[in-house]
Amino acid sequence: MAIRKQYSKEFKLDAISLVLDQGYAIAEAARSLEIRANMLGRWIKEHQADDNGQSFRGNGKLTPEQEEIRRLKAEIKQLKLERQILKEATVFFAKETK
Repeated sequence: MAIRKQYSKEFKLDAISLVLDQGYAIAEAARSLEIRANMLGRWIKEHQADDNGQSFRGNGKLTPEQEEIRRLKAEIKQLKLERQILKEATVFFAKETK
């Protein structure tokens, strides 16, 4: 199994600039950068669809909304665990008082 090559945000933006700003064809730019044309086309679509500068964030770099969702999910998990502990403690103490 081949290891996926990862490209930096700067590389992707430079590749997109070749097509959008300098007028190169996608195939020509891809060939000169030694990448696949369909990958460059996908980068261009992602960049054009992005309207708040979040394209090509990279691994682990979440948007503020994604970070809040992650935090809230962790909080829910903690609360469920605490609730389960309280339920078990209630059952334990109810048995002891009989």
